[in-house]
Parts: sequence; C-alpha cells; structure tokens
Amino acid sequence: MIYQLIFLTLMKNYHHFKYTDMMYTKKEYIDLLKSTRRENINYVIEELEELGFFLAPASTNFHSNHKEGLLEHSLKVCKVGLMLREQMINMNPDLESQLPLDSVILCTLLHDVCKSDIYKPAIKKRKNNFGVWEEYRGYDVDYSNFPLGHGEKSVIMLLRMGLELSDEEIMAIRWHMTAWDLAFQSQEMKANLNAAKDKTPLCCIVQTADGLATNLLEYKD
Repeated sequence: MIYQLIFLTLMKNYHHFKYTDMMYTKKEYIDLLKSTRRENINYVIEELEELGFFLAPASTNFHSNHKEGLLEHSLKVCKVGLMLREQMINMNPDLESQLPLDSVILCTLLHDVCKSDIYKPAIKKRKNNFGVWEEYRGYDVDYSNFPLGHGEKSVIMLLRMGLELSDEEIMAIRWHMTAWDLAFQSQEMKANLNAAKDKTPLCCIVQTADGLATNLLEYKD
C-alpha cells in the first residue's frame, strides 16, 4: 500500500521533467531510495554523497552534461521506469510479481553509480557562433580510479556498499547498456545479455527507461 501511495504521488506531476530546484530533486531522489526500506540504504546514500554522485554530470558531451546532471538523469529514468511498470502490469497483470516496485526504483536510480567518480572539471575550447575559439567549463573523463566497465562496475560498487541485490536486480543493472556496451561484441556476452532479458522483465524496464529518458527527455549539446 505504501508503494502505491508513493507511485501515485510521483505520477501526479510526472510530466514536469524540467528541474529548476536541484535541492528538491536531490530530496526526491533520496526519499525514493529510502522508500524501498532496504537494509543499509542510508549508508548507500552516504557513500553516494562522498563519491560526488549528486554533483556529477551524466556525460561529457551528450545528455545532462552539466553539474548535477547524473542526479537529474537518474531521477528521470526512475519516473519513466515506474510509468512503464504500471502500463505493462495493466496489459499483463502476471508481470506484477516479476516487477517489484522497490526493484524498479533501486535499479533505475542506481544504474549509473559507476559514473560518480569518472568526470573531472576541465577548461575546454570550442568555436562560438562567430567561428571564434573560446574557453568554457566542461568535463574530461578519467577511468583510472576503478576501471571495471559500466554496468558491472555499478553492481560491484553497490554490493561493496552493503546493498543486497537480487539476481534480477544485478542483471538489470549490469545489462542496462545493452548493445552500447563494448562487451556486446563478444558472442559470449551477447548470449548472457539475451539470457538475462529472457529471465527477467526487469532488464527490459531499466533498459527502455534509460533509453527513453536519454533520447526523449534530455537536451543534448
């Protein structure tokens, strides 16, 4: 019942995806995480704060490539994921037991924690509208801290924080990049991805929500 109330509250204004108050966005993100009532979730939030998750961009040149962009992107993915879950259950009620609300919230909010420590502020150059080179504040990427890939890095970071994840949640976070993951070039990895998608619909929810939030809801330079 509590999850239904949370869902209804979020969906009341789900179409307002332009965030102007990042303090509110951060509170909304944290409240959602806490709503799952998972053991050690408060410690996970502390770790995210220490890692710089709430201030990091989501990319260098593409979606949400600005301060606090990762927070903004993750919350959008969560809201899209919740909408997808609701619609899929309406179409096929049997999916409800395979798509626990807390799993959708956790996987969408935490799928990109691997990005917390890779973006470094940098002064970059670009041509303005007059063809003149100018400096601007941007980000460079540095993978040296924990070079372990993308989805798999997020899973390992979360497990190290003491967050217990189900097999389905691990698969959904690990494979959320689908074909964009370089490992997809391997036939073995492709087989693993396909098996994960066949095993749990949570994979499809997270993958689709991430793609929709990135390509339809976020401005790209």
